[in-house]
Amino acid sequence: MEQRKKSPRQLARRVSFLAAAFAVVAGLAVQGQMEAAAYRRYLTNNRLHAFAELSANLGQLGTDLQKGVYATTPSMLGALCTQIFGRAMSAQMALGELPYGNIELEQTAAFLAKTGDYAAALSRSAAVNGTCSEEEREGLRSLADAAATLSSQVSALQADLLSGAATLEDMDTAEARLSGQEGGGQELAGSVYQTVEEDFPELPTLIYDGPFSDHITGRAPRMLEGLAQVTQEDARLAAAKFFDLEPELFSLVSSGEGTLPTYGFSAAVDGGELYVEVTKQGGLVLEAINSRSAGTATLSQEEAAALARDFLASRGYPSMRESYFIDQGGVITINFASVQGGVLCYPDLVKVSVALDTGRVVGFESEGYLMNHMIRDLPAPAVTEAEAQAVVSPALTVLSHQLAVIPTGGEYEVLCHEFKCQDEDGRHVIVYVNAQNGQEEKILLLLEDENGTLVL
Repeated sequence: MEQRKKSPRQLARRVSFLAAAFAVVAGLAVQGQMEAAAYRRYLTNNRLHAFAELSANLGQLGTDLQKGVYATTPSMLGALCTQIFGRAMSAQMALGELPYGNIELEQTAAFLAKTGDYAAALSRSAAVNGTCSEEEREGLRSLADAAATLSSQVSALQADLLSGAATLEDMDTAEARLSGQEGGGQELAGSVYQTVEEDFPELPTLIYDGPFSDHITGRAPRMLEGLAQVTQEDARLAAAKFFDLEPELFSLVSSGEGTLPTYGFSAAVDGGELYVEVTKQGGLVLEAINSRSAGTATLSQEEAAALARDFLASRGYPSMRESYFIDQGGVITINFASVQGGVLCYPDLVKVSVALDTGRVVGFESEGYLMNHMIRDLPAPAVTEAEAQAVVSPALTVLSHQLAVIPTGGEYEVLCHEFKCQDEDGRHVIVYVNAQNGQEEKILLLLEDENGTLVL
């Protein structure tokens, strides 16, 4: 059949359709490019804004720290410490908006965390003692000097960013440089952050009641003091004896260092894998966990707690008392603390996990005990139980009382009256009152159900 020839009008219409389609596609491509460019500008502006926030907060942080040096009243020092804490937190938030800022500005992030925590500790101290010591003032002065130096460096870098002399990386570039790969695997140069981190000011040594205190870094485990180093074979025998198993079952799988250097062993037990860490100094079991899944429970929580107590007593952990527990999938984990002269010592923490189907111990953790346990020189309470109870909120009904040693934020210890209370809605609250000065030390909320207790 002869093909019908298209008319000029049909050809023109087809060409018009094609041209329109190309125009639409081109328009969409241009629009996509414009949207991508706008998004990149948005991200760039956000990062510049975050850097400006970091710079501004660092500048104000140095000013507030300097003011704190001259504060003499508890109210003024407390107010300034609150401002310092807030500035440090705001600077940390700004740092978190920068691509890998917390990694590449690691020293800056550590400085902000330490400064904020130090200010919070001084505020608490001033509330109790009425003022701060000369040593604490010197700490504020040193932090103020460091903040001023850091602020100057960041401000100079901010000026370079605004002038275009330096640029902040996007996420992809930062990822590529941190992984050390670009095309052929060549290592990329450092980011603009290096100008801050390379000339980082020297920070003072701060000894205070907080988690970033320098006294915590060099702290040695009390239970390991004076004990000899053990061989790998000795550690393997210790792991086997601890769980009443044959040493031949255990194979070395790790050898760790750090505050508590350990040997790690693995053994196939009861259809699961038992992993045990034994300290290289002293040959004591630090941690153990069994991967075995528990079957149908045949034991009550009380029976499991009794088995855990007996287990601890036979392994050299006498005078232990359980406090809180949690039941997870047929395995109950119980927190124990040592008791000295009727006083519960919470820093000496040991966790024991018992399978409710077999009654076997399938988990163990003793770091708190190894780090803190000792025979303590406990002072006689200067504040009576009645005086301490008068501090408890009238909105709470006291259910029970005991003396307890609790850890502080800086891993110090304080003797307290512990009051277990109940509010008007039936919820349980623990209030700790310092047994020497009558100040509230800590308030804990207990979230309790059939599976155990969560402490907040």
